[in-house]
Amino acid sequence: MQRIFHTPEGVRDIYGEECSRKKRLQKELHQVFSRYGYEDIETPGFEYFEVFSNEVGTIPSKDLYKFFDREGNTLVLRPDFTPSVSRACATYFDPEKGPVRLCYTGNTFINNSSYRGQMKENTQMGVEHMGDDSAAADAEILAMTVECLKAAGLTEFQVSVGQVDYYKSLLAEADLEPEIEEHLRELISQKNYFGVEELLKGQNLGDNLSKAFAELPQMFGSAEVLEKAKKLTSNPEALSAVKRLEEIYEILKVYGCEKYIAFDFGMLSKFRYYTGIIFQAYTYGTGEPLIKGGRYNELMKHFGKPASSIGFAIVVDNLMLALSRQKLAVPSGDKTIVITYDPGNLKKAIQEAMELRNEGKKVALCPAKEEQD
Repeated sequence: MQRIFHTPEGVRDIYGEECSRKKRLQKELHQVFSRYGYEDIETPGFEYFEVFSNEVGTIPSKDLYKFFDREGNTLVLRPDFTPSVSRACATYFDPEKGPVRLCYTGNTFINNSSYRGQMKENTQMGVEHMGDDSAAADAEILAMTVECLKAAGLTEFQVSVGQVDYYKSLLAEADLEPEIEEHLRELISQKNYFGVEELLKGQNLGDNLSKAFAELPQMFGSAEVLEKAKKLTSNPEALSAVKRLEEIYEILKVYGCEKYIAFDFGMLSKFRYYTGIIFQAYTYGTGEPLIKGGRYNELMKHFGKPASSIGFAIVVDNLMLALSRQKLAVPSGDKTIVITYDPGNLKKAIQEAMELRNEGKKVALCPAKEEQD
């Protein structure tokens, strides 16, 4: 049988300078988490299927890596950290007694189609803030997003903020059939203004409601778009969602990071557990988001301990790619000092290496190659 030594499709080895830079970047990001008071947590690389089931609202079942344990239980490789950390929080903490701040680092596994050109294994770092439903908690998470990108070395980036409650309130008012609703979500996410108009023509919606849906793909930009959102509807829940964004924006001004914030009412995540603000961070050099996050007030209820929560995940590999393309590669750290020794000088070489290591230097001992006749 032929032995296979290359990696499977969708995963790769990371080594040498790239691996060193990645570890250095992760250290810088973790320092931001620590400064904001987030505590480390590690969750298993695989969980019971129920943690990521359709009821939770994570990725579709067909995109999960599934297998079985000895008892026949269905297990899945972790595709997303938020349900895992929520399960752990419900097990070991009590958010009702006060906010719980947790941070993590690890790999996720999604069985993407090979045609999409995306990696199936990605390193993620992120935070989850549970037990706090305030606008201040939302603003803190967004401020951390900005600070993480700056700590990575980026200077030009944007954090686009959406509000799924605005869309959901309009959807409840429209009372559309499930298949129409799904198609509408896709068209809005694709910024397809004309597609939305065409889809809604035969749905017997009022002119104001149809116009509000049709405008969603184009409702993105600076804080001025909030005023436009208020003028499009009289729906109380939708107006409350806009008011929340206004409160968050005022707090972000205190953090001094409002210049990096934009609003996008057409942003609709594939993760159905989001309930309030959602956001994605972008920079030039890559079309994929570097950071994704949002509020998920209903998710903890699935694990038996309801708690309002918000968090984000940094896709470390995407961030590394963006830094490289912008020629802002993270330093890999001190170079390794190589001490070459002859057999008779081994003792001296070890002593010299130990002195340098005690000074914090990286030292490798290598025997001298024998000369060939």
